[in-house]
Amino acid sequence: MSHQTIVVLDFGSQYTQLIARRLRELSVYSEILPFNTPLEALRRKRPVGIILSGGPMSVSEPGAPKCAPGLFEMGPPVLGICYGMQLMTDVLGGDVRRSGHREFGHAQVRVSAPPAGRRAGPGTSPGTGGAAVATRPRLFAEIPDELRVWASHGDDVAAVPAGFSVAATSATAPIAAMEAPERGLYALLFHPEVAHTDHGVEILRNFAYAVCGCTGDWTIASFIEEATRRIREQVGAGKVVCGLSGGVDSTVAALLIHRAIGERLTCIFVDNGLLRYEEAAQIRRRFTEKMRLPLEFVDASALFLDRLAGVTDPERKRKIIGATFIDVFETRAKELGGFDYLGQGTLYPDVIESASVGGPAAVIKSHHNVGGLPERMHFRLVEPLRDLFKDEVRRVGGDLGLDREFVVRQPFPGPGLAVRVIGEITRERLDLLRLADRIVAEEIRRAGWYERVWQSFAVLLPVQSVGVMGDARTYEYTVAIRAVESLDGMTADWARLPHEILAAISSRIVNEVRGINRVVYDISSKPPSTIEWE
Repeated sequence: MSHQTIVVLDFGSQYTQLIARRLRELSVYSEILPFNTPLEALRRKRPVGIILSGGPMSVSEPGAPKCAPGLFEMGPPVLGICYGMQLMTDVLGGDVRRSGHREFGHAQVRVSAPPAGRRAGPGTSPGTGGAAVATRPRLFAEIPDELRVWASHGDDVAAVPAGFSVAATSATAPIAAMEAPERGLYALLFHPEVAHTDHGVEILRNFAYAVCGCTGDWTIASFIEEATRRIREQVGAGKVVCGLSGGVDSTVAALLIHRAIGERLTCIFVDNGLLRYEEAAQIRRRFTEKMRLPLEFVDASALFLDRLAGVTDPERKRKIIGATFIDVFETRAKELGGFDYLGQGTLYPDVIESASVGGPAAVIKSHHNVGGLPERMHFRLVEPLRDLFKDEVRRVGGDLGLDREFVVRQPFPGPGLAVRVIGEITRERLDLLRLADRIVAEEIRRAGWYERVWQSFAVLLPVQSVGVMGDARTYEYTVAIRAVESLDGMTADWARLPHEILAAISSRIVNEVRGINRVVYDISSKPPSTIEWE
């Protein structure tokens, strides 16, 4: 089944994925393509609409990204956002200039009064006898006259192209939105996709439904049925092996594959000794008793720790863990024998990395999606989640019967605690971190903050400091607590946890974990820091 599709052309905005996700939330299927996708390739997608994302460059800069010539006459309605509006203006003969007052952050926008003589359109009542009446700009139907928006631009549109009218203004940008409804062309100088813009989702809904004629045919229920059918068609009578990490992505992928082919799926879970407190046992019970997935459990913790002994460089840690996982997985899969396909929990953000504006995709970390296995074992891939964002995977998991506690589980790095034990990895240091991390999770849950933050965890530092317990001097390790808020992990801000939670965490760790006498809180945002310490 094909769905109505709105294509988002990526000009390098940090919000490009967010545009596509907002459309998906409106039950409209969206797909991200590079800015320079040829018209022929666009036509093959049969889009009902096209959105031009924002971007970091000025249209006047040498090498500024441009879309295919003829895009604006292609047929489907086009919405330009920020850089997309400036590009539309430049290509169609308007005037784009460097702004005298750049707008970065909140701005106040006022919807323009309709031009006199415009005939009635959607959301208005036609006048008697076919008389011309004023029409509200289509993107702003049912939206207040004034709204607070999120702006991020250093260029302004000084004059709209011929045939366009001004749809909204702001104090520093006299043309904050423009439209040419007869040609199906619309543009905004602000970002409707971000949460900081009032009524931004309604603006995107107006474009998708009122302008593009979408009917909302993209649902999680329809995805599950279609994915199940596609897996059956792809695999046929073959057999699939799936590497389970214990996370949401690989679990949901395995559930979909099992739904499609039943016992012709075998899941392999490798205990690398780098998991959280009692996590290996919990995963084993969850998969075999509750989910009834065919599971092969391999305890390779001693091998992983042996290969990591004395290693402190984080990238070496990652490579060793990735290579060791491949060795263990490959050995067990060959022992079981007869597999034709490898099931992976690849998500849509992984896929679109290869079409990034900046050129070749950034290398996906070596632990991700059991990298290297398809090449070494000559597997064909089954990737049922490759069209989904993370939040959609969680919804699929819920619909497939996963417990809510598991569905909303915070992300956990593929290399596990190896990147949260800073410096050398030993059993003793891993055990210290497991106990401290368990306390963090318990207190965050108890306070009702677990689902409010993107991630919350402990990091064991290679730092010992002097302390006093009772009348005795101690010289023990320091733990850092990290908690961040984020929409997708691409950017993050440190969570303003109440002091009472931090006090409870610190008190429990120092009193319950022998070997740790100091707790600090990380108040760094991403960027410039990363979420994980390594």
